[in-house]
Amino acid sequence: MTVAWFADLTLADRPAVGGKGASLGELIKAGIAVPPGFVVRTEGFESFVTALDAAEPLRAPVEALDPADLARAEAVCAAVRARIEAAALPATVEQAVRASLAELVPQGEPVAVRSSATTEDSDEASFAGLQDTYLWQIGPEQVLGAVRRCWASLYSLESVTYRRKHGLPEAGVAMGVVIQRMVDARCAGVMFTRSPTTGDRSVITIEGAWGLGSAVVSGEVTPDRWVIGKLTGEIPVRDISDKHIRQVPAPGGGIVDEAVPDTERKVPCLSDDDLQRLRAIGRQVEKHYGKPQDIEWAIDRVSGEVLLLQSRPETVWAAKDQAPVATAQANPLGHLMTVFGGRK
Repeated sequence: MTVAWFADLTLADRPAVGGKGASLGELIKAGIAVPPGFVVRTEGFESFVTALDAAEPLRAPVEALDPADLARAEAVCAAVRARIEAAALPATVEQAVRASLAELVPQGEPVAVRSSATTEDSDEASFAGLQDTYLWQIGPEQVLGAVRRCWASLYSLESVTYRRKHGLPEAGVAMGVVIQRMVDARCAGVMFTRSPTTGDRSVITIEGAWGLGSAVVSGEVTPDRWVIGKLTGEIPVRDISDKHIRQVPAPGGGIVDEAVPDTERKVPCLSDDDLQRLRAIGRQVEKHYGKPQDIEWAIDRVSGEVLLLQSRPETVWAAKDQAPVATAQANPLGHLMTVFGGRK
């Protein structure tokens, strides 16, 4: 089976479809609205890379890299990416993508093509932003090209050096590719069900801006920011920014930056009703997963529906929670002596 539809997936399918694909299926299971789509399973990537590896070693040079030798790493990554982007897709993958795309968008509507690595978005580490996403892709040729580039992005300099620093074996790394209906977003952004600055679990922090969420995720625009009481719904913090650009569809596919009209630049991109809808969804998602989440969302320009594009475990404060509060002592009384300043 080369592709899998979101509705058939759960988090248990991460090895077969990657973190992002598995998460989207899990969100549907939890009753959360997400744009429909499917995933090119990792077996397609594996067969593709195995064939390239047999012709000329691909993974071994990557695994041999010293993460501190950036010049060498950059050269190896560039060579690997060039090989992947130049190679033909396996016939089974191309046929499956064409057939599934015709089912998903029978009128040729635009889709998003997003990398979904098996090593991303786990409880221990988040690889968010290290692999590629291609928005507003139109037609099978653009989509198939984006699939190949997503596979190649697994060998970006940032992704490879991250894996080398963490000692992850290349043999265990694979890439699924998410293909889903594009949201024509009035506004979009991120939501944290735990304060990203203080770790406070009683609040939800929401950030958003006009247009597609890629401008927020990439840091190209300073988003509006709200802090909301998770249980009470009170909004003690409202930071409204000057949102000078937004990302919108480009003619023929892809996205472009567009200047935001002066009348909208300093207007909040979310109403209080929008904020409360997001708060309710954030609580629902956190309850389903049983831990704080880092969520990407978008509001459809026409329907006004809130759609989730991703939910991953919050890792920064989770790691701090797991860190020991004191250094282990050989003498079991040592900790008490440290705490009380050595008093007797």
